[in-house]
Amino acid sequence: KLMKYSLYMIMCSLLAGECMAPFQIDETFDSMYSCLNAGYQESLNKSIEIGKEDVDQYQIYIKFICKAEEEIILPKGDPV
Repeated sequence: KLMKYSLYMIMCSLLAGECMAPFQIDETFDSMYSCLNAGYQESLNKSIEIGKEDVDQYQIYIKFICKAEEEIILPKGDPV
């Protein structure tokens, strides 16, 4: 069995008291570990892209979820 994980990013504003709908990242991950690390990196990249001024003004924060999406059962003898 091989599990794939999808990364969903969620941008929120503490000032507005609301979050945008989750956005699924195109890439999938082979482990929870690699998905989590990608989530932290994507969060950092997005906060840098938004910029200090807007993050401070709108009190923006980013959260993310790693979700196991599918179970792939490989036939015996097939290389992974």
